[in-house]
Amino acid sequence: MVGGWSVGELKRYGVIESKNKREIVLLQGLGCRYKRCLFCDYYLDVSPQYEEINHQALSCVEGRYGILEIINSGSFGELSQKTLEAILHIAHTKKIKQLIFECHYLYRDEILDLKKFFDGIEVKVKLGLESFNVYLREKLLKKGICEVFPNQIAHDFDEANLLVGLAGQSIDMIEQDIVLGLEYFERICVNVMCDNSKMHANQAVIDEFLDTLYPLYKDEWRIDFLLDNTDFGVG
Repeated sequence: MVGGWSVGELKRYGVIESKNKREIVLLQGLGCRYKRCLFCDYYLDVSPQYEEINHQALSCVEGRYGILEIINSGSFGELSQKTLEAILHIAHTKKIKQLIFECHYLYRDEILDLKKFFDGIEVKVKLGLESFNVYLREKLLKKGICEVFPNQIAHDFDEANLLVGLAGQSIDMIEQDIVLGLEYFERICVNVMCDNSKMHANQAVIDEFLDTLYPLYKDEWRIDFLLDNTDFGVG
């Protein structure tokens, strides 16, 4: 991965050189509207300078590989209209053919309008699912995903984030998540939990995952692995 512009301790631009090659930017939104996920403190990435921060990060985009992923510690719906217009401008000038956004499940009805705004550019949307296991996802993490069946959850989304390293999580649960993720989504990203201000990682299950499942799946083209939360060159 190649870094780019950064502010403070956070790097805002990177290039992912493995598997699905793409550029990636970490932007600031107006603030996560949900804020109830018990494992996440990414919503703290807000500031009054968000427009300047986003402009600087987007100015690093070169159009390399024609794919740009946009993350903003929340959902795409929290990006300002000015930022969305800047992304559209960058996409046209740098000949970006595909944009990848993230969205909380509760805001899935906003996806159609996003695709209309970026008409002529392929838009993929990634869901922060974390797990198909209902207990882990809803009782432990409080994700707020009402549906139970995988096909219903995946209906509006192209890709999904999965999380490894939770209290009560077993290696069988993780493997089931990977298998179901590959069945119902085009791509998945398996994220290894890092300690933060909200939750500590289950290091025992992480170690077991790295010893057993990771070697089996690490070369699977449809899976990105984020063993550290800055492995994509941002964060």
